[in-house]
Amino acid sequence: MNVEGNLAFRIVEQTATRVVGEMPVQAGMRNPFGTVHAGAMIWFADVCATVLAMGSTEASAGMKGFPLAISLNAHLVGNQTGGTLTAESTFVKQGRSVSVVRTLVRGEGGKLLADLTTSHVLSK
Repeated sequence: MNVEGNLAFRIVEQTATRVVGEMPVQAGMRNPFGTVHAGAMIWFADVCATVLAMGSTEASAGMKGFPLAISLNAHLVGNQTGGTLTAESTFVKQGRSVSVVRTLVRGEGGKLLADLTTSHVLSK
């Protein structure tokens, strides 16, 4: 089996307490049933959560203080075959060394597709 695909998203809103991203559904991110692969949805939510945890810091290779995910809990409660996914990340707890972020991924019409909680620790 040979599978190829792309994942692309954009951050449409970023404040100190909230990040919103949008990701269009593309052919390479669908599973054999034609819906969005769980891994694509989780990746999207994790990246939005990481952007929130980073704040105004720009990511760079080998940087210190990158918010590494140390825990991820995902509830996949819906799916769709096309359109755009929207992820909204907000802090549950914003700490100096560990932060916890909740990300809701929604589909067309605001339908809840995934509810993720991630914990991030600053790299040294």
